[in-house]
Amino acid sequence: MTRCGLIGTGIGASLSPALHEAEGRHQGLDLSYTLHDVDTPDAALDDAERAGYAGLNITHPFKQQVIKLLDHLSPEARAIGAVNTVVFRDGRRHGHNTDAYGFTASFRANLPDAANGHVVQLGAGGAGAACAYAQLSMGVDRLTVVDPDARRRESLAAHLDDTRIMTAAPERLPYLIAGADGLVNASPVGMNAHPGIPLPAELLHRGLWVVDIVYMPVETELLRAARAVGARAVGGTAMCAYQAAAAFQWFTGRIPDIARMLRHLDELLV
Repeated sequence: MTRCGLIGTGIGASLSPALHEAEGRHQGLDLSYTLHDVDTPDAALDDAERAGYAGLNITHPFKQQVIKLLDHLSPEARAIGAVNTVVFRDGRRHGHNTDAYGFTASFRANLPDAANGHVVQLGAGGAGAACAYAQLSMGVDRLTVVDPDARRRESLAAHLDDTRIMTAAPERLPYLIAGADGLVNASPVGMNAHPGIPLPAELLHRGLWVVDIVYMPVETELLRAARAVGARAVGGTAMCAYQAAAAFQWFTGRIPDIARMLRHLDELLV
């Protein structure tokens, strides 16, 4: 049996078990995927390793905190400063980040011709770090990261160490959004557990494209507001499926059928 799972807080509604187990069945694998809803990742990581798990996904709020518990980081995880996939192999804990791949693949599939002169990103946590890294890798000219926590946003910019990344407090959003090509919501605002919209809806405009990496609910308040003003808007479903497919490959060594996983996730979210 291949055992894997997810560590996070408030993850009871996660669709990851259904998504991974269904792909496992299609691949002819006896695969189980278990949720570990905890306040700290330490004990859960130890327990999973002792139980013979192949690996674990890591979600909010532990993507950065878990790094100190690992033996090795992939170059991408090290560059991002966040881990969302841990693989147990040869007595060592290997940290990877599939969020950046998921963001890039989804963006290229849904917004292949989008202008990227100036993008405003909301959120500087673990998911925000991966999204910022992905956008810099895709060639954004200027990326402004906005987060109410000054220390967190400055820490992200310092870690990524790229002259194209800047930071700003939320108070500057009216000025920033007015001249931006795109907006990425990499904050938890909009999730079922954190309902709402991450910025005033009146700031959105037709010339803006919007990516919200939240996928539960499928249509967030931000997406509805963006579409109401005629902006192109993409939700987080595809990013979720792509990053899950990459994690599945790390856990099993099998190449997943991404199209099938996308279809399955769509069915689960209906």
